[in-house]
Amino acid sequence: MDVDFAQWFTDVVKKAELVDYSGVKGCMIIRPYGYAIWENIQKDLDARFKELGHENLYMPMFIPESLLQKEKDHVEGFAPECAWVTHGGENKLTERLCVRPTSETLFCEHFKNVIQSYRDLPKLYNQWCNVVRWEKTTRPFLRTSEFLWQEGHTMHETEEEARQETRQMLQVYEDFYAEALAIPAYTGRKTEKEKFAGAEETYTIEPMMHNGVALQGGTSHFFGDGFAKAFDITFTGRDNVQRYPFQTSWGLSTRTIGAIIMAHGDDNGLIIPPRVAPIQLVIIPVAQHKEGVLEKAEELRRALSKRFRVKLDDSDNSTGWKFSQYEMKGVPLRLEIGPRDIESNSCVLVSRATREKTFVSLDNLADSVEEALQKVHNELYQRALENRNSKTYDAHNREEFIEISQTKPGYIRAMWCGETACEEEIKEMTGGVKSRCIPFVEDHLSDVCACCGKPAKHMVIWGRQY
Repeated sequence: MDVDFAQWFTDVVKKAELVDYSGVKGCMIIRPYGYAIWENIQKDLDARFKELGHENLYMPMFIPESLLQKEKDHVEGFAPECAWVTHGGENKLTERLCVRPTSETLFCEHFKNVIQSYRDLPKLYNQWCNVVRWEKTTRPFLRTSEFLWQEGHTMHETEEEARQETRQMLQVYEDFYAEALAIPAYTGRKTEKEKFAGAEETYTIEPMMHNGVALQGGTSHFFGDGFAKAFDITFTGRDNVQRYPFQTSWGLSTRTIGAIIMAHGDDNGLIIPPRVAPIQLVIIPVAQHKEGVLEKAEELRRALSKRFRVKLDDSDNSTGWKFSQYEMKGVPLRLEIGPRDIESNSCVLVSRATREKTFVSLDNLADSVEEALQKVHNELYQRALENRNSKTYDAHNREEFIEISQTKPGYIRAMWCGETACEEEIKEMTGGVKSRCIPFVEDHLSDVCACCGKPAKHMVIWGRQY
């Protein structure tokens, strides 16, 4: 992976049986093992959303062109990536239909019909669906023409409520990345240049991959009342006056699987954090041809399956092949059981993160497995945190910024004047370094912009991105 990270990534997604390439350029077939990871991500996040009062619904996948055109900035932002349907069967449509790149306009059309009074607010909606964005350069899980995601859309009585929702959902993403994916990340606000088309403010979570490149892990947007005005969504307020509601939107996609691969993987393949791993524990019988070994392995499988996602591999493949196979697939924990282990009422637990072997008693085995899985999670998080911290550098002036961008992969913390022209110049002079976010807590590194030398307004985290 340190020789050719891009090729390593491609090899992993194929050999670990996460995806296959489809006949449509830029679209991927998510194989059962890859989809199982997404299902676990979905289950975890869905519970977090519902705990906060959000409800799931489903919107159509087609957007009439006239509807998309209602919000000028929004349609301009997505125009280059839109896929259009022009015919239904053999008949040309009277109006083109856009295959949804995102669903703000569809939600607004619906909100107009279901919001009349302050009593109808807030509306806390989310949908799990696919979207299409016609990407020029594609790579599985990172940038594909079609991908899966969730998109939350909410309407609120007051600006304060909407702003609170925007920040709250970013915090949900940050907690999810840390608690479920074992990935630390910087969070903050996007610059004007990088914010979502049609939003007043965009907030982002920016995890760092093993090679120092950023991956936008999820975003949360505050729309103000701009979409409400464009779509004439009003409600009768508590003072009996017609008002516009305030809107938010937030989303996270199958790109998170790419983050798992690139934040935790190694030269032997995947390492999947236990909470989203399709198989948390694989049981490998050693000398399974000997009497009682398979029976004991099956007994352990049945017992442990009550608390964990467990697989028993009793195939006739060699033990060494099985070890390599489940290392490639990133199973967090391996349990080895053989004749000697059975005699001593013990087994061996092997961590995928450290390869450390631990001999444990079969008594209270489930508790030992629980503890071992937590250790895997903690190890993965700590590694990712050390990687991020060791690859984050401070630049105080233009020369330092350029030198770091050319010699040290990772993030650069530097002061910025707030002008888009400087932001564009930094990208140009470094060959692709862009602003990742303005963190919520800004250190004062200097008084001047690291690019132009004018008075600084913000400290920004910069980096290359997928």
